Order: sequence, then structure tokens, then C-alpha cells
Amino acid sequence: MSRATVAAIDCGTHSTRLLVARDDGRGQLATLERRATITRLGAGVASRGRLDPQAVARTLEVLGTYRPVLEDHGVERIRVTATSAARDAANRDELFSAIDDVLGVVPELLSGEEEARLSFLGATAELDPAGGPYLVVDIGGGSTEFAVGRGPDDADGVVSVDIGCVRLTEQYLHADPPAPEELSAAISVAEAHLDDVVREVPETRQAELMVGLAGTVTTVAAVELGLATYDRARIHHFRLTRAAAEDVFRTLATEARSDRIHNPGLEEARVDVIVGGCCVLVAVLRYFDLEECLVSEADILDGMARRLLFA
Repeated sequence: MSRATVAAIDCGTHSTRLLVARDDGRGQLATLERRATITRLGAGVASRGRLDPQAVARTLEVLGTYRPVLEDHGVERIRVTATSAARDAANRDELFSAIDDVLGVVPELLSGEEEARLSFLGATAELDPAGGPYLVVDIGGGSTEFAVGRGPDDADGVVSVDIGCVRLTEQYLHADPPAPEELSAAISVAEAHLDDVVREVPETRQAELMVGLAGTVTTVAAVELGLATYDRARIHHFRLTRAAAEDVFRTLATEARSDRIHNPGLEEARVDVIVGGCCVLVAVLRYFDLEECLVSEADILDGMARRLLFA
């Protein structure tokens, strides 16, 4: 094990995020810095097949603010990844070159399967293997990753499917508020992809507990809790019931944007895509007949940092 200081940066479809950490001496991560900014890198990628220059500029601006953080903490090893939006974009090499100029690191293009494994590692490292098998569901902007197993190094299967809060919103949810037929279409598409999940990884049906990751899940939990100010300690390992998730979904999906924005726990930058994310979340809970979801703030960043420190 290493006592080095490491950093993980994920350039996701909706958010750009940073984790700086070191080994706490007991084989767990000691978090030194954790940041997240909604940059919407994947805006329009599903329809155009290219990254929008303004979205790239927003992402690079945020990465520029991360560089002094890395220097201040004396980061010795860094891993930068890009996921669904970059996988779908014909001009991703231009983004990667620009990121290299800003950070001095060339990003890795993660496959959906590697993304799922890293998320599973990060989410289950603090969980008791006896409580599994766990179904880890990482709802992103352009894709959703599924991994099942008992512990961080024991994933029985992983799969990534092309549904996410940004992708479903751009393709199906156009009215304000979304029309009932739009919501039905989005959920039906999600359910069709879940058929693929079960066909590829049948073990997902045997999971004892779902562990939900990323902004959609944490936002639904924050809205359910009515958090005027985001509180990571209250969100991490909060048990979000299926009934509560359905209630939040009904509320957000039937409100116009101008009303939706006033819900405590919902940040403005996520207002436009949260209903699309909810379509994925409730589809998963319904499809697998799950009564609750364990909300986790430990995710792909934690998995990346653990690989840097403990691999």
C-alpha cells in the first residue's frame, strides 16, 4: 500500500468531478478534496455525434480550476477519464488534446464495462460482503452502468447500456412539463435496455440490495430529505425507498421547470435533466421489484483512487 496522494478526475456526460485522496493507513481512502461541477459535456452529442465547442470550453475551464488544487495537495499520481459523451463523439481527440494541455495528463477513454467495474469497486469498498450480492447502478448522463457481486474485487458481471438523464431528456422529454406519453416512452426505452442487462448478466436478478450512484440518485435523495443545502453526510448511505423515489418522480415530472426549480435539494443546473434521470431510476426499481436503494456518494472516483493507491 502507498501513502502517496493521488487524484481522480472524471469528465462525465453531465458533470466534471475531482477526488484527491490518500491511504488512511487502514486500507481505506482518506478524502482530501472532492469537487463536482455540472459542465454538460455531452449536450447534443446523442443527436450530432460531436462535442459542442461551448461544452468543451466549460469542461476545460473547470479542469483549469482543478490544476492548482492538485498542486496544493502535492498530488503524485493522477488518473483522468472520459466516459459516455466521449465514447459517442467523433471529435473526442480534440478534447483529449486540450485536456492534456490544461492538466498535463492524457485522459483515458473508459469502456462502459470498465466504468461499471470502477464504480462497483468504489461503491462496495466500505460495505460488508455478507450483505450482498449488491447491484450497483450508476446512472450517468449518457449511459447507465450495472455491476453485481459481493465485494469490491468480486463483481460477477458488469454491463453498460445507453440510457441516462441527458440522453433520455434530449431524445424524449420535450414538453414543459413532460407530456405523459413522453414519460411513458422514456420509461419504456429504459425497460427495454433492462431486458438487455438481465440477458447479459442474469445475476442482477439475485441481488440483495441496490446501491445507487451519481447525481440523479443523490438528487432524488436530497429532494426527499428536503435539503436546502447539500449535506453529503446525510446523503451517503441514505436508504431511499421505492415509494419515496416514485413520489419525488411524480412531483418533479408534473411540474413546469419554473416550479420544479424551487424544490429543496434540486440544484438549478440539474433541473432540466432530473426527470430523465428519474425515468431510469424508477424503471430500475420497478423492473427488479426493489423496495429500496442504498444511496452512495462513493463511486467511480473512489474506484479510480483505490486503483491508484492499492492496485
